[in-house]
Amino acid sequence: MLKKLNLEHILFLDIETVPEFSSYDELSEIKKQLWEHKSQYQRKEEFTPEAFYDRAGIWAEFGKIVCISVGYFAPKANQRSFRIKTFYGEEKQLLQDFKDLLNTYFNQAQHLLCAHNGKEFDFPYIARRMIIHEIELPSKLDLFGKKPWEVPHLDTLELWKFGDYKHYTSLKLLTNILGVPSPKDDIDGSQVRDVFYKEKDVERIVSYCEKDVIAIAQVFLKFRQEKLLNESEITSV
Repeated sequence: MLKKLNLEHILFLDIETVPEFSSYDELSEIKKQLWEHKSQYQRKEEFTPEAFYDRAGIWAEFGKIVCISVGYFAPKANQRSFRIKTFYGEEKQLLQDFKDLLNTYFNQAQHLLCAHNGKEFDFPYIARRMIIHEIELPSKLDLFGKKPWEVPHLDTLELWKFGDYKHYTSLKLLTNILGVPSPKDDIDGSQVRDVFYKEKDVERIVSYCEKDVIAIAQVFLKFRQEKLLNESEITSV
């Protein structure tokens, strides 16, 4: 079935997130209490709420998106071409820009969004942050009332599970076993917070995010048993 999909109809994406504030001390007293309650299961007795705050970026209620990278196939003269674009800066604006892209170029029934673990993380995170910023959801993220087969989302993690829903495979592991060049050659997700707040190097985060998008597209090509993209076929726009 994957081979029947038109690659030009798929928008591959990845997001990078950080805690909403640079430190736990910046939280209001009520937000500190809410954070303590929200994180208690993951923290157990090993960490205090303050010590655990560097991981707050994984929850949309306590984190924020610092960039959304997208990639799409746009063949020219019968040759493959994969274009990469990243939205970054102030969160509300990058979310609005991403929504504008969806509404302008990926708003038809045949269009699909694809991410690794996107159904559990990227797609709901983006939707939640849009709601927080009072941005009306684009149709591709508004799932209310849709039947499972009507949801326009692909997930390379889900595809790799083959129905084994307890199984988790990281993108790094999946690229390794499939012979895809690893995107993890600089930083990893656990370092994004420090790169953003301490080094203030958003460009480095953008580069990391874009490499993940390329890796997701490469994995998808592997699932379709097609040739991997080479560098000459990838363009930043």
